[in-house]
Amino acid sequence: MRVLIDYRPALRERSGVGEYTHELARALLALYPRSADGDSLELTLFSSSWKDRLSPAPELAGAARIDRRVPVSVLNLAWHRLGWPPIEVVAGGRFDVAHSSHPLLMPSQDAAQIVTIHDLDFLAHPERTGAEIRRDYPHLVGKHARRADAVIVSSATATRKRGANWPPTCSATRTASSPIKTR
Repeated sequence: MRVLIDYRPALRERSGVGEYTHELARALLALYPRSADGDSLELTLFSSSWKDRLSPAPELAGAARIDRRVPVSVLNLAWHRLGWPPIEVVAGGRFDVAHSSHPLLMPSQDAAQIVTIHDLDFLAHPERTGAEIRRDYPHLVGKHARRADAVIVSSATATRKRGANWPPTCSATRTASSPIKTR
């Protein structure tokens, strides 16, 4: 299975989302090591930034890395608002799964799309947010969650707190609390 993870939140000064993304990649590599028969996980870490580079980490040695010099703000605007360009074009490959580390989709031509919801604080307290989170998340999270093939909630606490602001999901969308533990 060919899985691409949007690794941009883990590029520098990892916050909670960045640490979660890093640990998710590490856990997937540990759970599904490469096998001689070719029936294994092919994990790709995707990054785009004008100034920050995706540097190799020893614990992620089994993952392929795609590092594009595209400004995050430009790519996010195109992805969030236009649904373009698809990750296959940006990354130059095909994938079975395209996993976004945040609640907005990474456009794909035919990969299963997964979004991750860590919390909904941006809805309850927009004054704590800025830039694209303030601009895009309140209007698009529900739409993107409904279109996703799966929604991962990074903690049981976030699942319990979902309440009235939680984006409704359709029957095709699965929601699951993540078992991944960060250090």
